[in-house]
Amino acid sequence: MDPVASVGRVARPRLTLPGLGVRALSAQGLLLAAAGFLLPAAAHATGLPVRVLLPMHWPVILVGLCYGWRSGALAGFAAPGLSFVLSGMPYPPMLPPMTLELAAYGFLAGFFRERLRWSAAWATALALAGGRLLFLALVVVTGATGGALAPYLKAAMLPGLAAGLAQVLLLPSIARWWVARESRE
Repeated sequence: MDPVASVGRVARPRLTLPGLGVRALSAQGLLLAAAGFLLPAAAHATGLPVRVLLPMHWPVILVGLCYGWRSGALAGFAAPGLSFVLSGMPYPPMLPPMTLELAAYGFLAGFFRERLRWSAAWATALALAGGRLLFLALVVVTGATGGALAPYLKAAMLPGLAAGLAQVLLLPSIARWWVARESRE
C-alpha cells in the first residue's frame, strides 16, 4: 500500500488509510462491533458506568482518525443501532440522538484529520465538542431532557468529561500507530 497520497504535484504522507479493501473493511467491522456491542456490553455486564466510560465513542472516533470521514460517519451511524438490536441499549428515546452524535464524532474526526490535515488530537477534541453540541441540540429539541436542562447536563454530560480527556490524550497515539502499522503491510 502506498503510504504517500498525491495532492497536486506535492506528495504528502497519508494521515488516514484507504477505507476500502478486505483488510480495511475487516478492521472497520471489528471496530464497529466493538463500538456497537462489545465495549458497551462489557461495561453493562461489569456494572461500569457507561456515562463515565463512553464505550461507543472510542472505536467510532478511532475509525474516523484511521480511515477518514466516510468510514467514521458510517461506523458512528451504525454502532448505536447494532447495539440496540443486540442488547436493547441504548434506550429507544436516546437512539436517534446517539446515532447522530456518534455519526458526527466519526465524520468530524475523519474530516478534520483526512481533509483538513489537522493533528489527531485537535481532530479528536473538536469531534467530541461537535458531537456533544449536536447531541445536546437534539435532546433539547425533542424534549428528551425530561425537564430542566441544568440537571440533565449534570447527569448526562459531566460524567463523560474524564473519558473525553482520555480520548484526546490516547486516541491520537493509537491512530498514529494503527495507520503506520497498516501502511507498512
